[in-house]
Amino acid sequence: MELVLGLESTCDETGVALVRGRELVADVVASSMEEHARFGGIVPEVASRAHLEALVPTVQEALSRSGHSLDDVDAIAVASGPGLVGSLTVGVAAAKALALALDRPLYGVNHVIGHAAVDELVHGQFPDRVMALVVSGGHTSLLLVDDIATGVTELGHTLDDAAGEAFDKVGRLLKLPYPGGPHVDRLAREGDPTAIAFPRALTAPKDRERHAYNFSFSGLKTAVARRIEAYEDSGLAVPVADVAASFAAAVAEVLVAKTLDACDRHDVDTLVIGGGFSANSQLRELAASAGAQRGIEVRIPPLKYCTDNGAMIAALGSALVDRGVTPSALTIGVDSSMPLETVSV
Repeated sequence: MELVLGLESTCDETGVALVRGRELVADVVASSMEEHARFGGIVPEVASRAHLEALVPTVQEALSRSGHSLDDVDAIAVASGPGLVGSLTVGVAAAKALALALDRPLYGVNHVIGHAAVDELVHGQFPDRVMALVVSGGHTSLLLVDDIATGVTELGHTLDDAAGEAFDKVGRLLKLPYPGGPHVDRLAREGDPTAIAFPRALTAPKDRERHAYNFSFSGLKTAVARRIEAYEDSGLAVPVADVAASFAAAVAEVLVAKTLDACDRHDVDTLVIGGGFSANSQLRELAASAGAQRGIEVRIPPLKYCTDNGAMIAALGSALVDRGVTPSALTIGVDSSMPLETVSV
């Protein structure tokens, strides 16, 4: 099996990994999250500069941990979209330089699909057909996967805010530190998920047909903002834990219900959930229990593979090499809004 080097630089994590087949050989991540915290969000220029500083040392560390040298690498995979243009450019430029210097094939891959592909490193090869729910700060997408390297169909996506984005915005509304998502998740475990009846968007009968596979969280975020304003206008303390728990339950229930419905409609009995928001405790627990009731196997990678990492890029690159997919040209660019049915460039 060929040794694939994967580079990830779509946002604020510089990830480098080495994968052989479906075996993870080494995985190193350098995060610039702390540099963005004082701004309350990702600053693209700061992220790009952080990748420039971290990429070479991260590659060196991954090679050191693996016991391999660059000469042992058989192929280079890099996230070429979607993501921040500047951050993507750093990773793609580095991958081109390595591919040219080593005379190795280059594969520009889809970052979002990588979030699903990484599960093969943990739970083994996918069956012939799986459903993949990719949920992160920027994406909430439902993918039908017949082959992770050559057969991905986007069934639906969020029409506005992504699930992780909504969590971070609600975190700001509740005056929690950046990034707000993990803090909302933590507080939700302390609150009552039935305390406040927040809306479940696109779940009415008319919407289940028209938007069977789409999601919407902007209205939910607005409902949370109005409820917080109502407490403050009345001079009442905001029950932060109950707001967080009720909000989190609304997000998790919609994600799980619509995704499992899609599994039933397409006769799929394996569901893979990936992306940064798949670390959310309510989503993991509800998906596992609801999936078991319907006879659907739910596969969710460990927390360390939920956020952006090189392992997911190397895993997807390894699948492309295994299928004999034609490598990318050295002239490839980056695509901040790469279609989710484009597995590789």
